[in-house]
Amino acid sequence: VQLVESGGGLVQAGGSLRLSCVASGLTFSSYAMGWFRQAPGKEREFVAGASWMGGNTDYADSVKGRFTISRDNAKNTVYLQMDSLKPEDTAVYYCASDIKSPSIRPYDYDYWGQGTQVTVQG
Repeated sequence: VQLVESGGGLVQAGGSLRLSCVASGLTFSSYAMGWFRQAPGKEREFVAGASWMGGNTDYADSVKGRFTISRDNAKNTVYLQMDSLKPEDTAVYYCASDIKSPSIRPYDYDYWGQGTQVTVQG
């Protein structure tokens, strides 16, 4: 199983980025997918999650109204659209797969990508 994130980078506060995560080696449509992030010196935290078909989504309070998770099962890809970015959004962002329903707990996830760096300059 491999999850590969892309789309990170350096952006000014108020800007946007779109992260992608392409999955291989698993039946993508059978897995809930989540996005997490980890800033230096901090624990990994839940950002957003989507159910198998994307009908059910969940967001951390800190990103509600600014971030949108979506998935394209035909492309084995999950996305994270990030708008109105803030310096506190700076972190390494990871996608992860969960054979059960989406969870906010990192240890519930089965597979993880290598992460992509997002840096927001204020």
